[in-house]
Amino acid sequence: MTFRKLCTALLAGAFALAAAAPAAAQEFPKGPVKIIIPFPPGGPTDTVGRQLAQKLQETWGQPVLIEYKPGAGTAIGADYVAKSAPDGLTIGMVNSSLAVNPTLRKKLPYDTLKDLSGVTQLFNMQLAMVARADAPFNTLPELIAYAKKNPGKLNYGTPGAGSTTHLGAELLKREAGFEMQHVGMKGSAPAHTELLGGRLDVVVDPFLSILPFVQAGKMKIIATLGDKRVAGHNYPTVAETVPGFNVGALLGFVAPAGTPKPVLQKIQADTAKALASPDIQARAQEYGLQVVASKPEQFDALIASEMKRWGRVVTEAKIEQE
Repeated sequence: MTFRKLCTALLAGAFALAAAAPAAAQEFPKGPVKIIIPFPPGGPTDTVGRQLAQKLQETWGQPVLIEYKPGAGTAIGADYVAKSAPDGLTIGMVNSSLAVNPTLRKKLPYDTLKDLSGVTQLFNMQLAMVARADAPFNTLPELIAYAKKNPGKLNYGTPGAGSTTHLGAELLKREAGFEMQHVGMKGSAPAHTELLGGRLDVVVDPFLSILPFVQAGKMKIIATLGDKRVAGHNYPTVAETVPGFNVGALLGFVAPAGTPKPVLQKIQADTAKALASPDIQARAQEYGLQVVASKPEQFDALIASEMKRWGRVVTEAKIEQE
């Protein structure tokens, strides 16, 4: 084969591949899609995950199935996605633990930035600090004063060591200048049980998880951790006491690295349409979730920046996996 013919053949092959990628995205998906949720079934994340799965199933005309891979601070679920075929048929739901684990867990079985590709940030989740209804403090300034008057007495629970709730509370302690002892639980439900049973003084958890208890009068919100009050709810923020404080948690979709970009873009676009539906918008406001629907490259950049941010907090606060 002459050099000219070789170049022509190579160019033809490149054009064929370029044309095939958009075609593959248009035909996606050709079979069932799995959404991997790294938490046990039944929680608020499961609720919104199932809503999105139903919407995507209607759009794609293919089954969209939920599979649960809980454990190791979401690392088991993320690892399953990282080792799946890069064809878009396996999508992982992730939260801020994805950005915390590289510093917190020294022996992750995957490389967050090399083995996973961002698809979209679904929501920004508000976090809240709550106490029992009969706690001797009602506001953050009162809690800080109580902690200072009773050194070593106050404790707080979170769904687990290294979670954004844990890191957010540690950041608050440092910036507001008070102390309380962390007690890491294995999930939100045990933390709620311990709080209501009087063995915890405070719990820091996603707003959507504690809202039913607050509405039932069993817990009271001391403050939310974002810089703005939760839409549709009039609870004070930490920033109203500690200016500039702003901690939230992300919830998003990732896919195995190597998934074709047009496929990632199609999943993101179809997910954005689902997120824009009135019923999901209503559920998001009810749960204190801010819909984001970012592009794949935007989510990749956010994951990288969050890894640096929380990595510093983990290192400076000397937080270790419990």
